[in-house]
Amino acid sequence: MKKLLLTGFEPFLSFPINPTEKIVSALDGQEIGGYQIKGLLLPVDYNSAAGRLLEKMREEEPDAVISLGLAAGRSSITPERIAINCRDGAADNNGVTLEDAPIVEGGPDGYFSTLPIRRMVNTLKESGFPAEVSNTAGTYLCNNVMYAVLHELAEAGKEIPAGFVHIPASHGLAVAGKKTMPSWSDRDLLDAVKVLIAALG
Repeated sequence: MKKLLLTGFEPFLSFPINPTEKIVSALDGQEIGGYQIKGLLLPVDYNSAAGRLLEKMREEEPDAVISLGLAAGRSSITPERIAINCRDGAADNNGVTLEDAPIVEGGPDGYFSTLPIRRMVNTLKESGFPAEVSNTAGTYLCNNVMYAVLHELAEAGKEIPAGFVHIPASHGLAVAGKKTMPSWSDRDLLDAVKVLIAALG
């Protein structure tokens, strides 16, 4: 059976709940669409998040990699089209702030996702879940790990589906958070990610 590495992030900034944490925990060890899922929770830390993910990739040698992240404010599931070689923005959970910093010194400007993002979006919509392709993964940790994974695979000459998917806030986060934001139920978020995985093919 093929192996899928599925990652999520811990809570960060002003968000006391990160729904990707619960999804990765729930799906760890499950089988979906011909894939055995290995879950990995990542720290919101510029210095270690990408390294921890790459270490797990080398250890597991997965047949696909899907990283999940919270995009509070978005109302749809949004597979990301591209990652750029830049770290910039808010402080991470250790208070580190970066500005215009490359992820890989001298690396390519960007990498396109190798996930079947259009098929994923279409399949989600057919299953009743709002979805659209996103053309920016930002410059925070989500973009950071997406770029690092795709760079690692490109350097190794490995062609496997890999990329990043942003998900909306959960109802729990919308209630606990300080700002009004669109939200989905935990069940819908989990079911939508299952649909995503099944669409890998």
